[in-house]
Amino acid sequence: MIDPPESLLRRVFDAAVAAADPRACVPRFLPPPPRPPGRTIVVGAGKAVAAMAKAVEDHFPGALSGLVITRYGYGRDLRHIQVVEAGHPTPDQAGQRASERVLALARAVTEPDLLLVLISGGASALMTVPAPGITLDDKRHINDALLRSGAPIDDVNCVRKHLSAIKGGRLAAAAGPATLSALLISDVTGDHPSVIGSGPTVPDPTTLAEARGVLSRFHIEAPPAVAAHLENPAHETPKPGHPCFDRSVAVLVATPRQALEAAATSARAAYLEPVILGDAIEGESHDVAATQASLAREVAAARRAGAAPRLLLSGGETTVRVRGNGRGGPNTEFLLALAIALDAHPDIFAIACDTDGTDGTEANAGALIGPDTLARARARGLSPRAFLENNDAYGFFEALGDLVITGPTRTNVNDFRAILVT
Repeated sequence: MIDPPESLLRRVFDAAVAAADPRACVPRFLPPPPRPPGRTIVVGAGKAVAAMAKAVEDHFPGALSGLVITRYGYGRDLRHIQVVEAGHPTPDQAGQRASERVLALARAVTEPDLLLVLISGGASALMTVPAPGITLDDKRHINDALLRSGAPIDDVNCVRKHLSAIKGGRLAAAAGPATLSALLISDVTGDHPSVIGSGPTVPDPTTLAEARGVLSRFHIEAPPAVAAHLENPAHETPKPGHPCFDRSVAVLVATPRQALEAAATSARAAYLEPVILGDAIEGESHDVAATQASLAREVAAARRAGAAPRLLLSGGETTVRVRGNGRGGPNTEFLLALAIALDAHPDIFAIACDTDGTDGTEANAGALIGPDTLARARARGLSPRAFLENNDAYGFFEALGDLVITGPTRTNVNDFRAILVT
């Protein structure tokens, strides 16, 4: 290798992010404009949605108007589509007000119109309209408890959909007879449209009973209004075959697999041998780290002299069950657990980052580790295991200067991990 390992790892991460840039992936999937007198109304939500809306404005061959919702700091100034910033991962009043406006726009479309819906990761929290009888505080309580529980995102979204007036297919139901075209950037394992952003435009295969089961399984006590809502069969979400989906289509424009393939191409250009372990890896961060550390050790032991360095690539979404009071997200926790498991192996380096630029709730995308990570930590009087037990991976890597800070990338195809075996 000519370049330092850290530079190579950062380069392949940047290639993964670039592959999901809305400027590159949205234009070729735009639907044709409606025939006069039809209008095109653009709505949506997510961390990538402002950039998606900009791509629509730059390439759509017709008049536009509408409103999209993104996370604070992820907005852009557009000409025809209003961008509202709101709270993520905890919903706030700004998000609720903007989402109510999105729902009103959907209800106002008519048969000749096109409702163009843009959805990316983050939409579940950003596009929040509580179901009748449920307050925003109720939803916040459930949302925060689910996030802290370590529940997989599919389970989190199952509950979110059943407490919402807009998710779980209800946006399509609101659009009535209009044509609805949804463009999706996937941040979920399996890339199923019903999970991306909690599926506001597609049928919901999950049930009220399953939502109740998630809360029970993760020992989350529901406020009385939530418990009553989930017990009422009238509050079930629209299912496959419902007529509200007759004129609705959903298209994936970017996926985690595409990002990993782009990273692999970048790796080959740097004379590395990429191996994609999978784009749908889930589980607790420290458990996934233990598994991948063992694999990296095996690769290092089997590597022949003179062979190209190997790069183990993976995506998906790991979780953290919060037991301490530190700061950190799933990617930094994965890396801290990986560094401990590797125990200063001389030939292994790694990067783990969220492709949206934010690991959990912190300002970093992730971090980097190398053979010297543990030694540098101990030289500063830091105990890696103590930081891990306190869920304070952010504080650990901040003290070492090893955080990866990209700022908002304005896309989101889930977590990215790369382990380099030199």
